[in-house]
Amino acid sequence: MDGGIILKTINKKLIITNLIILLSIVFMVGCTSKSKLESAFNNYTKSWENKDFEKMYSMLSKQSKKDINKEDFINEYKKDYNLIKANNIKISKIDEGIEEGKNFNIKVSMNTIGGKIDSTDAIIKFVKEGGEYKVVWNYSLILPQLKKGDKIGIESDAYKGKRGTIYDRNGNVLAGEGQLKQVQISIKKFNDSNEASKIEEMAKILDISKENIENKISKNKNSEHAVCIVDLLSSDTEKIDKLLKIPGVQIITINNQRIYNGGEAIGSLIGYTSNITSEQLSKNKDKGYNEHSKIGVGGIEEVYENKLRAIDGGKIYILRANGKKDVIAEKKAKNGQDIKLSIDLDLQKKIYEQMDGEKGASVATDPKTGEVLAMVSSPSFDPNSYITYITKSEKAKWEANSNAQLERRFKNAYSPGSTMKLVTASIGLDDKVIDPSKAIDIKGKTWDEYDVTRVTDPGRPVNLKDATKLSDNIYFAKAAVEIGGENFVKGAKNFGIGENIKFGYPIQKSQISNDGKLSNKSLLADTGYGQGQVLITPLDMTMIYSTLGNNGKIMMPKLDITKPCESKVYKSAIKKENLPTLIDCFSAVINDEDGTGHIAKINGINIAGKTGTAEIKKSKDDTNGTENGWFAAVDTEKGKLAISMIIENVKDRGGSHIPAIKVKNVMEYYLNN
Repeated sequence: MDGGIILKTINKKLIITNLIILLSIVFMVGCTSKSKLESAFNNYTKSWENKDFEKMYSMLSKQSKKDINKEDFINEYKKDYNLIKANNIKISKIDEGIEEGKNFNIKVSMNTIGGKIDSTDAIIKFVKEGGEYKVVWNYSLILPQLKKGDKIGIESDAYKGKRGTIYDRNGNVLAGEGQLKQVQISIKKFNDSNEASKIEEMAKILDISKENIENKISKNKNSEHAVCIVDLLSSDTEKIDKLLKIPGVQIITINNQRIYNGGEAIGSLIGYTSNITSEQLSKNKDKGYNEHSKIGVGGIEEVYENKLRAIDGGKIYILRANGKKDVIAEKKAKNGQDIKLSIDLDLQKKIYEQMDGEKGASVATDPKTGEVLAMVSSPSFDPNSYITYITKSEKAKWEANSNAQLERRFKNAYSPGSTMKLVTASIGLDDKVIDPSKAIDIKGKTWDEYDVTRVTDPGRPVNLKDATKLSDNIYFAKAAVEIGGENFVKGAKNFGIGENIKFGYPIQKSQISNDGKLSNKSLLADTGYGQGQVLITPLDMTMIYSTLGNNGKIMMPKLDITKPCESKVYKSAIKKENLPTLIDCFSAVINDEDGTGHIAKINGINIAGKTGTAEIKKSKDDTNGTENGWFAAVDTEKGKLAISMIIENVKDRGGSHIPAIKVKNVMEYYLNN
């Protein structure tokens, strides 16, 4: 082969090889550049989505930093985004291709006071400086369609939504829209040689600390401004009149505020509204809330938040240099739904008044319909305290009581004590274990086999009526053991024990035992008279005793009666043939002078019910345990009211007689009206 040809072939191969290497280098450099550009875009948009304006500014080009300084840049974003309540910002590319030095549109999405902005009008450009890609900034990167010299404006007053009103069964407003009176200090008129004495007088009238007022005054930088101190209810006329006599103090009216009627009696049930927390905002992401939203806290306000809440609207516009307004987003307000509760406010207040600050709970229902007429937890709080301010006296009282007002006790399940005996008696009659006419001769005060003690030894044999009115623990413990664990659990379910009750408010689930069984005979014996591991809520207890006023049936409980619906039977608990016997036995508890609940007798009205004292002890040998007192009752002839009440820690101060007399007063008030 000719040498020249070989040489030419080699040179050609070298050229091709070098060309491939060169192209590879160019390609790799291009890929690296593209990768860096993509990275710059991702870093900038991520900072934008996180509202990290300081980091965004660090990524601007030199020219952009000359056009706008760091402070103005950050303030512009904060001011505009706070104004329009921008949140949930999302930035994305429209096209995959990003080229250095070229403008390209991006998609900007955000939730605002005017609804969702979803625009592709924002323009971004990158230039290379010192080996890094920098953003050539423009005003559309604040808000699409925005240009230098434009201003962002909003309209919000006409777009306010109204939170739903909460009514009681009679149309009384429990929570609704009203006025507050804001206490202000006009600095110009207030500042004089008497300022210290004025502050002292204000603090005394408002029952707040002087430091509270002084701190608010010291934070004011403009003497032309008024300083807001606290809000008051319009009904606080005595405080308002006294405050207006202090020179420099002024009162202004604030409309469309959430106001509560019912005082402490409704606090635990209704709850209140408050500024949303960051935790709540995160939990309710994508539900239309923003940093300025109000949200229900506790009680009905929280449970029915999705129905009650209003969604404010608004209009966002760009005011051009020529005076033209370009609307870029608009959303109409959505009012919350009104709710009508089955609660009777007057009855709710009467029960709370009777409980007189005792720790405990009470639930009342209409036996015929299942409507919940009252749900009371004591002690409680006035929801208006969280809307206006908490006085020093209130705060001190709450702290002294370990903030007991915050616990919603009507949600809790408690050991029922002897009130459980209605369930045991009914199951025993069903299973033919109890013969109501048969007297059992129980010797002494203790049943040694299962370590059960009776309070009274009548010195004679006792039948069901005797055992009920004397609250004989041994009689009912023996009945439970004879019924057997499996049958007892089955019978308890006829009263709803151990089942979830869905009625419009979350409460603790009742239980017959920790594992739902009664295989241990000692536990079974204790359960028969309401000790052991059985736990019952006040609602469950009221439903159990409502059977004696509703032909043995328990109605499905109802709390929200906004839309009228037919009453439904929840459980057919007591057999028709056993009902007269049980009414007679549990009426004797109250009507007979030797009945444990005789203190609750109301002349002219037949009441059937039961007292109960639940021992709260670490063991049977524990002598330092506390006791809770129960009383549950129903009027048997008309079946208008079933009610239960538990009062905590009644040991050595009256036991179950404490709730018994309180319930008597409530029933007398309600049934005679």
